[in-house]
Amino acid sequence: MKTWSVNSKMPRTNAPRMRSLATPAPRLLLCLLGLTVTLAGTSGCAFSRGDLGVPLREADIATIRKGQTTQADAVRLLGAPDTVIQIGNREAFHYYHYTLKHATVLVFSRVNVAADELYVIFDQHGLVDDVLFSNRTDKLRFQFWPFGN
Repeated sequence: MKTWSVNSKMPRTNAPRMRSLATPAPRLLLCLLGLTVTLAGTSGCAFSRGDLGVPLREADIATIRKGQTTQADAVRLLGAPDTVIQIGNREAFHYYHYTLKHATVLVFSRVNVAADELYVIFDQHGLVDDVLFSNRTDKLRFQFWPFGN
């Protein structure tokens, strides 16, 4: 049934009004917002840390004396070496400790690895000839930004 309005010459119908395509429906906006929050929430964050080897104590390393400490003393003090390296008629004990730190925040991820390494070099008589130590794990930090330092 058609009705005529007083102010217009067009017939009035009971059909629903058409929405403008320029402004999206509130329901669509709510769905997009919900999807965005769900995706951001499920990507999450993760932090992990790993160690390989036994931490090296500087106090133990400081007690090693060139020309005095024997191989048996080094093993008693530091434990069995991780590797034994033959250098001509000399040997070197290699001790290491590696630390890994990993961080992921949303889509950004970064892995940092650092090592403490100790080489105890013995002369042909089994006495300490030299001690080389590097300590880098104490400066390692968590970073999630994958670009630059």
